[in-house]
Amino acid sequence: MQSRQVLSATYSCVAEPMLVDAITIGDVAVATKRIDVAGQGLRFADANAGRTLPAGEVHVWRASLERPTQIVQRMRCVLAGDEQRRADRFRFERDGSRYIVGRALLRGLLAGYLETAPEALQFQYGEFRKPALRGGPWFNVSHSGSIALYAFSSVGEIGIDVELDHADFARERIAERFFSPSEVKVLRSLPADVQPRAFLSCWTRKEAFIKARGDGLTLALDSFDVTLAPDTRAAVLRTAWCSNEASQWCLEDLSDRRAGYIAAVALRSGGWRVVERQIVDTLEGSWPGQEHR
Repeated sequence: MQSRQVLSATYSCVAEPMLVDAITIGDVAVATKRIDVAGQGLRFADANAGRTLPAGEVHVWRASLERPTQIVQRMRCVLAGDEQRRADRFRFERDGSRYIVGRALLRGLLAGYLETAPEALQFQYGEFRKPALRGGPWFNVSHSGSIALYAFSSVGEIGIDVELDHADFARERIAERFFSPSEVKVLRSLPADVQPRAFLSCWTRKEAFIKARGDGLTLALDSFDVTLAPDTRAAVLRTAWCSNEASQWCLEDLSDRRAGYIAAVALRSGGWRVVERQIVDTLEGSWPGQEHR
């Protein structure tokens, strides 16, 4: 059975170039590791954070995509040409900036695991434009508003999804259009004030599962069932195309009330635990959800 661990280690974006540094956690000085991303020192408070990815762990990093304009431009230099061109196609500057920050941080995190330069990474793209690296690690990214979650695994394809916890789609008929009959039945049996979070729990679990499978938009959301009631563990219950596939998958709920989001991660494997860390931008100060849990 998978479990969830939240570490107090942080991953900080600082302006000063520094190859080795130390911070204090309580009364203990901890050596940090630095990765350079376009002149930004990205430091790990845990010397092993971002360096090793054991088979029994799924690493999930949380970040804010908001950065000052000058930092966004420096991060842009890390991106490949196709990524830069995609950033230029966004209609609104804010969306383009968030894309740049998101890709630069992804490259920084992957560089930590692979011990290489972020700009040296060459992504491959599958049929549905899901990026990957030859030889791993496997990864997936999701963002909602300014919050981004990054998931990493050394054992196989992984999917993650996050949604801000402020929309009440449960009042609409979206569930009836996209969820399976059994999921709709469970959703509508819940108290009215519980349904919004249950809806988003169902939605993020389904999206994480689809992203892990790499099916894009080709897999109908009502062709498989996931748990959604607040008193049930995240799980895939049924798939219409295979009687035993559901048992091959594990889901983990990553929702955080204080940070204001609902999220889930999916992996076709068992016996793993989630290790969560945060990316903290010390140039901007705190942002919602920065506090350690």
